[in-house]
Formats: sequence, C-alpha cells, structure tokens
Amino acid sequence: MILLRDLGFSRNGEALVTGASLQLHPGWKIGLIGANGCGKSSFLGLLRGELHADRGDLERPPGWVLAHVAQDTPALPDAALEFVLDGDTELRQIERDLAAAEAHHDDHHAGEQIGLLHSRLGEIDGYAAPARAAALMHGLGFSDEDFRRPVAEFSGGWRVRLNLARALMCRSDLLLLDEPTNHLDLDAIIWLEAWLKGYAGTLILISHDRDFLDVVTSHILAIEAGKMQLFTGNYSACERARAERLANDLALAAKQKREAAHLQSYIDRFRAKASKARQAQSRIKMLAKMGDIVAAHIDTPFSFSFPEPTGFSDPLLLVDDAKVGYGETTIFEKLRFTLRPDSRIGLLGRNGAGKSTLMKLLAGELQPLSGVREAGRNLKLGYFAQHQLEQLRPAESPLWHMIKLEPRTREQDLRNYLGGFDFRGDMVDAPCGRFSGGEKTRLALALMIRTAPNLLLMDEPTNHLDLEMREALTIALQETEAGMVLVSHDRHLLRATCDELWLVADGKVTPFDGDLDDYAEWLAQDRAAEKKGGKANTAKEKSVVAAPAASKESALAVRRPLLKESEKLEQQLAEWQGELKLLETRLADQSLYASPETRLLEDLTLRQNLLTQNIEKAESRWLEIHELLESTKEI
Repeated sequence: MILLRDLGFSRNGEALVTGASLQLHPGWKIGLIGANGCGKSSFLGLLRGELHADRGDLERPPGWVLAHVAQDTPALPDAALEFVLDGDTELRQIERDLAAAEAHHDDHHAGEQIGLLHSRLGEIDGYAAPARAAALMHGLGFSDEDFRRPVAEFSGGWRVRLNLARALMCRSDLLLLDEPTNHLDLDAIIWLEAWLKGYAGTLILISHDRDFLDVVTSHILAIEAGKMQLFTGNYSACERARAERLANDLALAAKQKREAAHLQSYIDRFRAKASKARQAQSRIKMLAKMGDIVAAHIDTPFSFSFPEPTGFSDPLLLVDDAKVGYGETTIFEKLRFTLRPDSRIGLLGRNGAGKSTLMKLLAGELQPLSGVREAGRNLKLGYFAQHQLEQLRPAESPLWHMIKLEPRTREQDLRNYLGGFDFRGDMVDAPCGRFSGGEKTRLALALMIRTAPNLLLMDEPTNHLDLEMREALTIALQETEAGMVLVSHDRHLLRATCDELWLVADGKVTPFDGDLDDYAEWLAQDRAAEKKGGKANTAKEKSVVAAPAASKESALAVRRPLLKESEKLEQQLAEWQGELKLLETRLADQSLYASPETRLLEDLTLRQNLLTQNIEKAESRWLEIHELLESTKEI
C-alpha cells in the first residue's frame, strides 16, 4: 500500500500540504481533487520520485511498476503502434534479448535462453501485445491507417492521446493520470471509463469531470486548505459528506437554504416548459440532484452570473440550405435550422464530425460556401473557444483587459467583478502570461460574459477549469436568459443546462431524440457498425496487427502464438467461472445480508463485478482469436 506519515511538501517555496497521514490500499481507484494550485500535480510528482517531501514520509511498495502519461512527445519517426508498444518495457526487453539470443542460435545456452524468453513472453501475454495496443488506439479514436503513421505527423492533441495509450499499455501496479480527459472527446472518454473500471492496479486520478470521477473512482482524496482528507466512495459521496460538514456552520446552512429555494424555482420553471419527454425527464432528475451539489460548493470562491441581455431578435440566427467546408472539402450540405432566444442546445458527435466547424459557422468566423447564414437584427454573440485564450495579452493584467473592454466603468466595480472569478489581491494586477490554463480560461470567460450576449456559443468551456469553477459556470448558465449552443465533453454540464441535443454525424446536423445515456448506446452501435462495415480491422488486417511479422513467416508461425493464447484464456476462464459460481452461491446466502458487517458484502460484490468484467473481456478476446485462426489455414 501507499503510506503517508506526517507528509508535508511545497512548490517554489510555497507550502502546499502539511501533516498528511493516511493509507491508500492496493486496487483502490482514487480521485485526487482540489482547487487549481493546491498541490495535486505536485503529489503525483512525489509519487513518481520527481519531487521531494519537506517533511514526513511517502512510501510505496518498491516492486510496484508505475505508469504515467508523459507531458511531451518528441517528433519521432517511429510508427504510432510501435510507440504505444514501447509502453510495455518488459515486453521490449524480452524482444531485444530474443533477437540477441537468436543471433547465436547454434549455442546450447542460447537455445535454452530462447526457450525461457518465449515462456516469459507467454506469461505476460506478449504474443497478443500488438492487438492490445491496437485496441487501446482504437478506443482513443485512432484509425487503422494511423497505426503506421510516424509520431511526428500527429498534432499536439493526438500526441497526448498517444502518450495516454502508451501509459495504459504498461502492465502497471500504480497508474497516475493527470487530467486524462482534457484532450478527449465524449466517445473516447466513455471508452476510457470502461477501461479504467477494469484496471486491476491502483489508480490515482486528477480530474475535474464529476461524471468521470463518479464512474471510475472508489475513493476521493481531497486537498483543501493545506490538508489531505480521504473520503470513501465516489465524487458524489464526497460532495454529500462535504455538504453535511458545511451545514454545521449556521451561516453557510442559511445560504444553502436560499440557494436550494432558488434552484427549486428554476426546476419548476423548466418542468412547466419542457417539451421533449425523454430529455426533459433526464434533465429534471439531474436538476433534482443539484441541491446536494450546490450545498457541497456553498463555500466556493466564485460568484458570478450572466448579465441580462439588452434585447433579443426572434430568430437570433437562421441557417438555410447552407453548404459548409474548407476550399474543396465539404463538411456539411443543406444545413437548415433556426436558433431562437430560448434555444439551449448541446451538440453531440464523434471527434472530427464537424462540431467545431459548425460553431465557427454560427459565430461568423466561417462563411457558408453556398446558402444562407442570416443574423437577427439584435443578435449579440458571446463566442468562447480555446483559441480565445490566445487573444489575451500575456504582458497585461486581468484589470487591464477589463479597462480596455469598459474604459468608462469605475475601476473598483471592475475589481469587484473580477473577484467573482477569484481574481483577487495581487492576481488582479499580475501579467496573465504567468497564469495557468485554468486561470486564463476563467479570464476569457469573464471578458465574454461581461459583454451581455444574447446568444452563447461555447466550445469546450470547461477545459482546465476545476470542479468549483465548473459548478459556478453550470449554475450561471442555468440562470441566463440568453440562447445557447454548447459543445462539451462534460456530461454534467450538458445534462444540467441543455434542453435539446443535436447530433453531428455523416455531414448532417439532426435533433437527437434521447439523453446522454442513449448517446452512449448510439456510440457503441456506431462503432459496431463501423467495424462490421469494414472500416475497422478485417480478418486480414487483424492478422497483420496481431502478428506484424506474419507476412514474412508461414501461416503456422502466425497460428502458434494464437493457439497458446487461446489455451491460456481457456484455463483462466475456467478458474474465473469456478470462482464466480462459488461467489454467487455465497451471495445467495440470506444470513450475509442480516449481518451488521457490511464491508464483507461490499468486498464480495466488488469481486463479483470484477470477475464478470474479466470474463466478458476474456470471452471476447477468445472469440477474436478463433476468428483469426479461421482466417489463417495451416500449411
């Protein structure tokens, strides 16, 4: 286990945590939360051995294999699949040792060494390693054609995905992930959730995505006011515990009641006007939970709202028979829709489907190749996209940016407004070039909100924002009267703020008649259809992936490792199924539920879920192997 004893650490001379003492047990999946700059990334640095504690001890088992996502990726000529395979360092060392031993195959000792190396390769499932790497890359959005592309050809965001795949490829005991969803779309996030749920090692995860934390984590480690506190359960359970603690403060309890009453009024208004039953019911349930959420964040440093728009046009924006694209490349044809003052739309779609292109069209940054984009007479756009951060003047302060926006407004009023976004004290006058990504995003949002737009176009506004700021933005978006079109991989934000969902797919934009759970099913069906239709690996391509050297060897050489892997899977499945049968018999014993000791029941249920997941994965892999065996006949 990982043991903290009176641990204290700092960064750049600033104390971050003092007196932390706790235990993190093997197999736990831990969400590490706290405000930006509180020390989350520094704690991961301590675990990696890159930083040193100021006092106390941080111990972890010396034999544990640790994996984390590298921050940078050089412009390497290596093929992407080979780069990901490098994440399994033992596999690569065995391959090197095999090559060296086979070069001296006439030597008796070399022959013995070759046998031992092949045995170890089977033990670590090395023969299926290329297939595992391919599955990781597919899950993170890469196509078959990407496998052989040099790493240097990928953009920065896609190199981050390659680094993530490489970290997941490592057969680690401890996996450290720092904001892994920042460069992923919703499709890849849903896949990553499933992968991490099945991960057998210890996971420590920094994330500001509450839905992601709820699905993946079993414990929450919170850093607040220089202290570390461990909560059992996922993020929602942690919120409930915080709300109860804060309610003991009479002043905060009174504020909780006022906020809860205000939120209930909003829920009632939404219920009265809800039109789409499936989405409406999903959102009403989401909003009903917001009472606990608001209570847990009542001591937030953020306090802001969108100003009332000065006027509206109906419609705000009209798009009719529009063809959209870049030069000779067409992304959309015959687009036709209307945005009205009460439009609150969330855009869904796989990565590369054209969501950001559509947002640029709505913002007027991209004109249609043909057709009409017509703005209402009183349209006042508020557009937020990641490139807005580049428009900040790095040498200038938040106050300077506000004065430039409103030169006639009193300076104290501008300072008060910036304080609502937690720009206080020296930060108000500090050059924003020194700010973190989250602080720059907050400033860009503050500037956009101040303009009082009546149509909000927001493309991934929560990137780099911590959980407190995300909740403040969610509540502000609920309360605004402005129309809204939102692209986000934050499902909590989509559920809580959007009345309609539109699907961007296959060059079309169509209303999506369902909620986000239905969208997850749509993604799964779309991936299955894509694979069945031949876009994914065919049997021939799979044999290339599963055994890259097959083109140079006989079919027998391809079949041999597959047969070994199949035998190993059959043995493992028999063991797991036997254990599961015994476990289910024990769980059927009614006396187990009458016992006051709930920990045993929880442990048995967790083991049952893990076994079920492992069996499903193993059976899927066994079927895949036998498909490959059918496609490669023996000589």
